[in-house]
This record gives sequence, C-alpha cells and structure tokens, in this order.
Amino acid sequence: MNHHRHEPLTVTLCRDLPDFTDLAGEWDALHRRCPTATPFQSHAWLHSWWLSYGVPGRLRVLLARRGGRLIGAAPLMLVHRPMPLLVPMGGAISDFFDILVDGEDTPAAVMALERGLHRAATHTVVDLREVRPDASAHLLFDAWSGARSSRTDSTCMELPAEPIDALIGRMSSSRGQRARAKLRRIDALGIECRTAPVHGVASAIGTLLRLHELQWLGRGINPEHLRPRFCAHLVRSTRRMVRDGEASVRQFLLDGEVVAVDLSYRSARLSGGYLYGAAPLLRETKADVSTMLLREMTREAEGLGLGVLSLLRGSESYKNHWGPVPVVNRRLLLARSALEPLLRMRETQLTARDRAARTVKSRFPAARDWRGRLGELPAAGAALIGRS
Repeated sequence: MNHHRHEPLTVTLCRDLPDFTDLAGEWDALHRRCPTATPFQSHAWLHSWWLSYGVPGRLRVLLARRGGRLIGAAPLMLVHRPMPLLVPMGGAISDFFDILVDGEDTPAAVMALERGLHRAATHTVVDLREVRPDASAHLLFDAWSGARSSRTDSTCMELPAEPIDALIGRMSSSRGQRARAKLRRIDALGIECRTAPVHGVASAIGTLLRLHELQWLGRGINPEHLRPRFCAHLVRSTRRMVRDGEASVRQFLLDGEVVAVDLSYRSARLSGGYLYGAAPLLRETKADVSTMLLREMTREAEGLGLGVLSLLRGSESYKNHWGPVPVVNRRLLLARSALEPLLRMRETQLTARDRAARTVKSRFPAARDWRGRLGELPAAGAALIGRS
C-alpha cells in the first residue's frame, strides 16, 4: 500500500532534454511499477529515440508526483503539421504508446495527468496512436473533461507465451506436421543460437541491419532501416535494455557464420520480436526463418514467465500460420472543449487518409507499405517489425 496518500499531487511539464535525461532512475522505477508499460515507454528507448529523431524545443513530457515520488508520466512532443498536435514520443518506429502510472496510485496519477494535459493542450489536439486495448491511456481518455474521439489503429498479432510444442499443438494436424518438419530441418542443419552480451550489442545490431538489407534487396525495404540515425538509436537503446533485462539480441550461426540476427524487447506482461535480418543463404538451405526465430522467442518468454508473446504490428500472412489472436490498437484524440472543431477537423483528415490508403492498397496490393502504414510515413520513418 502507498502510505503517502496525504501528500499533495503536482504535475509539471518537462521541455528540456537534460531534464529528461536526469529522470532515468525514477522513470525506470515507475516503468517497473506500471502494470501496462511496454518496452516502448522505457527511458532507454525514449531517450535514445529523442537523440536520433527529436526536434529541439518540441519535448513535452508530463510528470505527475505525489510528494517527491513520480507516480505518472506522459511522454509527448509537439508537432505543427498537419496542424498543432501533441503526439507520442517514439514516433512511427515505436509499436505501442501508453502513459505510465504507478500501479499503487493509479487513480491519482490519471487525475493529475489529465489536469496537466488539459493545461498543456491549450492550442493543440492530442493525437495518441497505437494504444493497446489494456493500456492505461484509456483511463486518461475516460477521465478527459473535453472533446474526445477513438478510432481503430494497427492490428497486432498475439500468442500465449507457451513452448513451441504447445503452440504447434494448437494447429491443425497437417499444419503442425509441417511446423515440426521445419524445426527438424533447422536442427539437422546445426544452426546454433547465441545471445549477444552488452558489449557485443553494437556489432550484433550492425550485422542485423546488414542482413536485413540483404534480405529485402530488390523488394522495397523501409528506407529508415538504412539510415545511420536508426542504427544509432537501436545500438544506444538496446545496450541499455539488454543491461536492464528488457531486450535480447540473438545471433544464429551456421558453420560458424552469423546467418541471422533477431532483436526482441520485453516488459512485465509481454515479449515481442522487433526486427530481424536473415541471410539469403537460409532460403537456399530451406530453413524456415520465422519458425526458427519464434522457437527462441518462446523459450525466452516462457523462462521469464511472460503471459503474451506479441508478434507486434502487422498481420503478415506468415504470422497467421501460428493461429495468433488479432488485437487492435486504438487511436485516441483529445482536445479542450473550445477546440472541438479542431478535433473534428483532425478526424476528417484521418478518414480521408485512410480512404486513400485503402484505394491504393486495392489497386496495388504489392505496394502495401512496411508494416501496414500505407500512405503515412512520418519523419521518423515507417513503422517497423514483423518483417518477413
């Protein structure tokens, strides 16, 4: 129980990078106390993202405290196009957004963040993308005293964090037989899996991105994956997250040569594969890469006692072989009552964009974007993950 309920609630707005940098310790502690937190709300991820993608003067991080204890945080930033908006830090390369709330003081944290956000959004609409169905951000939405709107966002695929044999047992007999044959093929090839230590993260990420480029050669790779800022962000954030037990970089070796690298992140409730690279050689050896990666992810998730193995955003066909449950993220729009016309204008923009994206997708099925974000490539690059 929290014994400090009598202490006053305060909410402040962090607008400077040095101040956000200094929050690392208490942010990490809050992240651990927040039952709905995902890896994309960790300080390591957000701080590194800002170093690669942030625009000076645009940081807007709400901090709720009871006495001196941080009990709530909303990592946001200001953008001016297509209209003034407060949007999540982390941009399009982050799969989920949520606010952080102390599990022992959630109602007070939500109340303080709502009050602070109402003050911060004097001239802007708040546009919160990729909010999971169980996210704490829905509590903020429910408490919002102004205009609001909710719409669907990306679809994610989720499996129970069970051993690979249990997942195969959920399949039809014919499909299960094929999956077992794929695993036997991987074992017969003698592919070995090694987890990179902290000091090996930079080298492993470099290999991952090089293999990822080879794997997508001639097939329209997401250009963001080739940019130095993306590599710098992955190395910086993953080093810290591996150190803190929030990430794993696995290298797969065949005859002593690294032929695949997989990066996965995890938080209290879920584990998810973020990005991988695989050598074309694996296709030639008839090794099924997604099956190989999934087996290692299930081993890790089961060992950590996690409930959900997320295949993250995107409903690519190879994911469906495993019978995952589709989970639809939400997009939450908030505005002060006086700014309701601006919120409705934002809704109209999004509806028009969605309609245009569906039209392009129906005419050019092969042109679906990287990760289900057709027609919308924010400055941070298209969304990632699940990239077969």
